[in-house]
Amino acid sequence: MNKATLSATALVSALTLGLPLAPTALASPSERGPSRTHEPHRSGHSIPFTEATVTAGSDGSYTLSWKAEGVRRVEIRAHGRVVARGGATGRAVVTGLPAADRQWFRFAADRGRGLELADRLVRLSGTVNLRDAGGYRTEDGRWVRMGEVYRSDALDRLTPEDRAKLRRLGVRTVFDLRMEDERAKAPDRVPAGADYVVADVFAGSGAFQQLPRTPAEAERMMVDAEKSMVSGEGGKKAYRQVLDGIAEDDARSVLFHCTAGKDRTGWAGAALLTALGVPRETVMADYLASNTYRKAANDAVLGQLPPAQAAVYKPLLDVRPEYLNSGYDEVGTAYGSFDRYLKDALGIDHRELKRLREELLVG
Repeated sequence: MNKATLSATALVSALTLGLPLAPTALASPSERGPSRTHEPHRSGHSIPFTEATVTAGSDGSYTLSWKAEGVRRVEIRAHGRVVARGGATGRAVVTGLPAADRQWFRFAADRGRGLELADRLVRLSGTVNLRDAGGYRTEDGRWVRMGEVYRSDALDRLTPEDRAKLRRLGVRTVFDLRMEDERAKAPDRVPAGADYVVADVFAGSGAFQQLPRTPAEAERMMVDAEKSMVSGEGGKKAYRQVLDGIAEDDARSVLFHCTAGKDRTGWAGAALLTALGVPRETVMADYLASNTYRKAANDAVLGQLPPAQAAVYKPLLDVRPEYLNSGYDEVGTAYGSFDRYLKDALGIDHRELKRLREELLVG
């Protein structure tokens, strides 16, 4: 990776962590989720739900929405009782639930298998972008299990209560995708008993110097960084570690993170979901969700900068479709197909991919 690309990564880290900015020349659940059950995939239609979501409100309410093909009745349960009923398409707002680390809801219809879902965001004092990587439907009608894989921003500000909550949620392996300098300035605080694994995406890339001078230059840096995540030796090794760890940890949850939880973490999440068969548009929506979860933090950073400087730095704090698409484009250029990328770059062949899907998909 070139120095300009590294400078983009370093600057994102500085902005996110509140570190001093170099001057820039400007041109003018208390319970873990459902346990894995290893059942063979019999039919893409064994789960009738084509859409199902849980969204937590700021007032403690939960909005449930769903669509299910060919059913007449849907029933949703939480804490052992029915909290909502409806037809093939519905929406319900649930209030008054007892306290829990995560609120889990079981969506069941009058035919087919049910779903265990929770709100995607895990609310902690020390993070703003820690969320479940599951809860998405694949192209063949299966669903990615929730409560198994988490993605996050930096963990250096976790409180003891945060760490205890993650332990109760089953997080026992943490993959740190950050560079050595980031890890030294803001070391992780991981849950007690968790394995901590360094998976440095940009390892061995050298020092950084140059900073962006224009918004266009900042955008180019982010595009180049995404490509390096795909083709760089550090990226290939790091993402191989993460996917191997997810496949092997079939009895406990895995968490991977970088500093902002959006770029290096974003590609890890995109690669995982794509490998599992989640449609590209869904993967993109998950990737872009960092803009929503990080909005307040990013606005606070940009609000402290002169307008011209903020315009230069904003592309570094955003996630944008062109960034993720450049990663997919690099996959096509360097490997020809995503399956070849999985095999040649990450060492995941057809047998290992089948195992990963058996571990993480339900339906």
